Amino acid sequence: MARKKGRDISGWLIIDKPAGVGSTDVVGKVRWALDAKKAGHAGTLDPDATGVLAVALGEATKTVPYLTEALKCYDFTVTWGSETSTDDASGEVIRTSDARPQDDAIRAALAGFVGDIMQVPPRVSAVKVDGERAYDLAREGEVVELAARPLWVESLDLLEARDGEADLRMVCGKGGYVRSIARDLGRELGCLGHVLKLRRIWSGPFEAANGIAFDKIDRANQAEIEAMLLPLSAALTELPQMQATEMGEVRILNGNPGQVLGHADFGTEVWVSRNGRPLCIGNYMGGEVQPSRVFNL
Repeated sequence: MARKKGRDISGWLIIDKPAGVGSTDVVGKVRWALDAKKAGHAGTLDPDATGVLAVALGEATKTVPYLTEALKCYDFTVTWGSETSTDDASGEVIRTSDARPQDDAIRAALAGFVGDIMQVPPRVSAVKVDGERAYDLAREGEVVELAARPLWVESLDLLEARDGEADLRMVCGKGGYVRSIARDLGRELGCLGHVLKLRRIWSGPFEAANGIAFDKIDRANQAEIEAMLLPLSAALTELPQMQATEMGEVRILNGNPGQVLGHADFGTEVWVSRNGRPLCIGNYMGGEVQPSRVFNL
């Protein structure tokens, strides 16, 4: 098997994604700019959406699931009076309404979208149906009814209401579709609605305000971009950290249970380092950690 080309470089690069570019395109540009062997991202943003897109490089890709599971915050604008084929402004208008909601009605309706809810993804989404992406089926003209999925919504607040529009902020867990919230909220209010603008403000520990402008990737040289990398451990802030002993380090790097300093409840998932070097993610087994993901740094 041919060896993958590129450098062994690990860490997180936080991009403030602009509208008009896909998440995969951002990852490709970052990988090219750093000549990285391996790269991925944690949480797709629609091409028209903006905000934080966390790009994982090298061994940081092993920490992607921990960021994917983290809470995320979105600011978005809903336009009332029409529903579109994509649930955002890029689609064709398929239904219209002359009704417009009052502020109090919006606030009252939002309460029904907080907590554990069931959400049907947009028909134009990355959800797989019999092995194919829903957006591919939609492009082929096939109408597919997607099943509702559970979603945890931490909060959903009205920021500002204008004639025909409302600015909202949502904090939610994994798998949330803002477009579905706008669509379902419009139906609940009897006025229909779709997303006009969408921005991801933060994702886990990463904030758009601290992200790098995408066009800077073209302007900066490789050394400048590399200096902006965050360590792979930046995505592990929700896990307890433990220190390995000298012998524990050797055993852990070979995939075996290794001795650590510190204490946690038996079975707790932790991450382990030694002398500032991340070694693994694993489960605390009483004086030792059984590694599940070993970092080859």
